[in-house]
Amino acid sequence: MEIKFDRIASVMFLTIGVLFIIGSKNLSSSSYGSVVGPDIFPLILGGALVLLSIRLFYETFNAKSEGSKEKLQYKPFLIIFTATLVYILTLETVGYVITTFLFLFVCFQTMERSKWINSLIISASFSGLVYFLFVEVLKGTLPGWPIWF
Repeated sequence: MEIKFDRIASVMFLTIGVLFIIGSKNLSSSSYGSVVGPDIFPLILGGALVLLSIRLFYETFNAKSEGSKEKLQYKPFLIIFTATLVYILTLETVGYVITTFLFLFVCFQTMERSKWINSLIISASFSGLVYFLFVEVLKGTLPGWPIWF
């Protein structure tokens, strides 16, 4: 654990969490008579981020500095960062199920290359199940299948 990096990261995440909470207050509190509005998720996400960043900051004071430094893994970070950007840019045009499946598969393979069958099954199951639950059960909207599909 890199104590200096963790302290800086905890302050940054605390700031982001507070901004999420403030930003959620600018959203409408309900939509079309629903009890749960679009402000709930960012509010909960911001609160969780604030709590976790406070815990990380607290843990940096209790951690003992280790003598050996761990090598940072830039390649997996860049792969996942690039996959996230591609996911954001293609979500509307390609659709939720396909982009989420590909994004999860790339991320799982980046973290652990040897288990590609497990990655395939989990990615497909998760993207399909979340789409079904959100669109069919909760009657929400997600980008569907591409027009050419």
